Amino acid sequence: MNLDELIKNILKVSKEKTIQKLADNIQEWKIDERNAVELKDNIEHFLGNTLIEKQTDFEKVYAMWTEFRKSAIDGIGGMTMNERLYWFGLFELFENARNENEQEKYYRKLMAKK
Repeated sequence: MNLDELIKNILKVSKEKTIQKLADNIQEWKIDERNAVELKDNIEHFLGNTLIEKQTDFEKVYAMWTEFRKSAIDGIGGMTMNERLYWFGLFELFENARNENEQEKYYRKLMAKK
């Protein structure tokens, strides 16, 4: 499950504001300056310090997040740039970058060397 699929699946769990806010937070990462490790730290902090009303909803969300984290973030060091772009749902943004400087942002975000 890549980042876009994770967001969609989280949104399907519940209409609860906290869960919606979590999905928004993950979506916003795609356009901000945080890198993949900072995304991990932010989401782990969010899940550890925010109350999701139903325990079963929390467990579903946490299981999906854990699966993504293990596959994408923990394994990022062995991935090609194309794999990183896929896992983090950034292909389109990378391809639409206006110049090399803008593309460089995605190399930093995905902790890749050009």
